[in-house]
Amino acid sequence: MKKIILLFTLFSLYANSFAQKIEYDTKSNIQYYNVAVNKSDNYINERCILDIYYPKNTKNFATIIWFHGGGLTGGSKEIPEDLKNKGFAIIGVNYRLSPKVKAEKAIEDAAAAIAWTFNNIANYGGDASQIFVSGHSAGGYLALMTGLDKKWLQKEGIDANKIAGLIPFSGQCITHFEIRRENGIPEKQPTIDTFAPLFHVRADAPPLLLITGDRELEMLGRYEENAYMARMMKLVGHTQTKLYELDGYGHGMTEPGFPLLVNEVNRILKEKQTKK
Repeated sequence: MKKIILLFTLFSLYANSFAQKIEYDTKSNIQYYNVAVNKSDNYINERCILDIYYPKNTKNFATIIWFHGGGLTGGSKEIPEDLKNKGFAIIGVNYRLSPKVKAEKAIEDAAAAIAWTFNNIANYGGDASQIFVSGHSAGGYLALMTGLDKKWLQKEGIDANKIAGLIPFSGQCITHFEIRRENGIPEKQPTIDTFAPLFHVRADAPPLLLITGDRELEMLGRYEENAYMARMMKLVGHTQTKLYELDGYGHGMTEPGFPLLVNEVNRILKEKQTKK
């Protein structure tokens, strides 16, 4: 027994020392539109920026794009602490907000930020085939819209199916309430149109992990929207859709959700490696 404990201790020390060798760097306020677009619009120039936190002495790492919440009317880019030091790059994205612009502009910006990542992550050492898209609430909605409705990324010359995985936290699956408000539709009037992720269910989408809080504590039927999304994705033939409901947690359920995000990223990376 003592030998086993000694070996385990030595292994732990080795693993910890290896982990400590990974160093991370952060680059802030990178503009993800090109110079001409930035010069043409002061709000884009001010708002459409991202931060990247990445392992600087490793190669071919995976990247998680994180879109902040705030109802498409507020919020600011962030690099979640619980995602740091996991061997991944994390990209926190700002996007334009309603009512200064129409809410759909946030989807355009999200697609532009994803395209920037595909086009630039190799410059930091990352692997463009290992880009995951996530976010909370409005950010989860943006992840779903850009990943399921292929037109947004097509405008940027990117195939949405190149995304390695979609992992929205409490994302709206019907038409976002801010878009409904802009069109005079009441907050509690469910609507499914082209601005609803549910409108774009398809069998060939990237792997999809939906995470919500407790159905009795969540915002306005958010769990049920995600449950309907999971069911419809499966019915159209999507074979990699999962839904997690975090019992006891309300809409602000990011902290218990982060380990699920990390596990899903690692699962998909392992699956990709096995197929090589």
